[in-house]
Amino acid sequence: MTDQALPQRSDELFGQPKGLWVLAGTELWDRISFHGMVAMLVLYMTGDLLLDPARVATVIGFPAFRAFLEATSGPLGPQALALQTFGYYYACVTGLPLLGGWIGDRVAGRKLAVGGGAAMMTAGHFALAFDRTFLIALVLLMCGAGLLRGNLSAQVKSLYADGDPREVNAFQYYYLGINFGAAAAPILSGSVAAIWGWHAGFAVAGFGMLIGLMVYLGGQRWLPAEQQRAPAVSGKRPPLTASERRRVLGLLAIWPLVVCYWTAQAQIWNVYNIWLRDTVNLDVGGFSVPVPWFQSLDGLAPGLFIPVVLWIWALQARRGREPDVLTKLAIGSIIFGLSVGLLAAGPLLANAQGRAPIALPLLFHVTSNFGAMYYAPVIMGLYGTRAPQSLRGTLVGICMLATAAGSVLSGWMGGLYESLGPAPFWLINAAICTGAGLGILIGAPVLNRLLAQDEG
Repeated sequence: MTDQALPQRSDELFGQPKGLWVLAGTELWDRISFHGMVAMLVLYMTGDLLLDPARVATVIGFPAFRAFLEATSGPLGPQALALQTFGYYYACVTGLPLLGGWIGDRVAGRKLAVGGGAAMMTAGHFALAFDRTFLIALVLLMCGAGLLRGNLSAQVKSLYADGDPREVNAFQYYYLGINFGAAAAPILSGSVAAIWGWHAGFAVAGFGMLIGLMVYLGGQRWLPAEQQRAPAVSGKRPPLTASERRRVLGLLAIWPLVVCYWTAQAQIWNVYNIWLRDTVNLDVGGFSVPVPWFQSLDGLAPGLFIPVVLWIWALQARRGREPDVLTKLAIGSIIFGLSVGLLAAGPLLANAQGRAPIALPLLFHVTSNFGAMYYAPVIMGLYGTRAPQSLRGTLVGICMLATAAGSVLSGWMGGLYESLGPAPFWLINAAICTGAGLGILIGAPVLNRLLAQDEG
């Protein structure tokens, strides 16, 4: 059972507790605000803010921040500076929910943490409207995301008693909100930014998060009341068994290869937007497609490709040929890596103006997202099922930190885009991701022994 009082069965909408729709609605608006802002951030820095030294000089804390980045990377031009800034920002957004979850669990309570996080994110989005508070805005957004995301989805379980059959579909509905928000946000914010400017686009993200905060606060009566935790029972945690230690070793051994995948994947929010803007012919019948719109394709992909991938696996299972977990991961990493390699073909397909056809990034999104469906949900399942019960939260958190580590690496690698050019840059990223997939295949015999679950 959970540590919260469950809602009454009569408090339902469409066969689910009304609290689920409150949480899913809050998450929807969080994603609309987040993905809308992220789709524009690198473009805003490289195409506007960082091009004017006088404006940069007014940003609070920027000299110290730049000195921190250049201490490890050497002098940075506007583009490399923007890419590293984004890399650290995205790393914090994906890593801080671990700390935020601990704060909600041990200090503030989940409801206060979510409300406070949403308020901080709202303030952060609106702070982006002013050059002077640019870095303050990013800090508010990072800390707010840590509090909100570390505690929002964790409340879904509290809506259901153990064994409630409705719980099976609850997260499907919840993640539908995530995917819809991720698909709608770049189109909405990107369109506003294209017509009225970057600050108007960021304002859309701010109002989106404000609506999310209002949904959460207004729906409190449908969420279970939090109860005081029972005092922890003193005593040491039982030691891990030999089998559990072996599985932990296996999960730690595969982690560097997971980082390689997320390093290539993180470039799609980072360098990829610059590549689209500068090297792809975005004109379609006289209409210039806003760059942020392409990010919407990744929001639509799970709804389109997950059923296809599940159908493929079911068909293979009936024939006794369904790949095991490690093979699925290898396939996903290799497909994603080869898809990144497609971007290097841009110069070969370029028109007289040196721009690649818009079909190239569209093909990339189709193939890369197909590969991602073999990877992202599978790796989380691997860590969730192989981790010992006493370390499950910690090891799943370590798995999530691979995304943060990959984001930092993607920012550091951004300088290579300027020095080497687009084609070599994408080939390097393709080699990293594809190599990680091949590494899983080569290491599979050892990894399978380490990760094997006990019979019975």
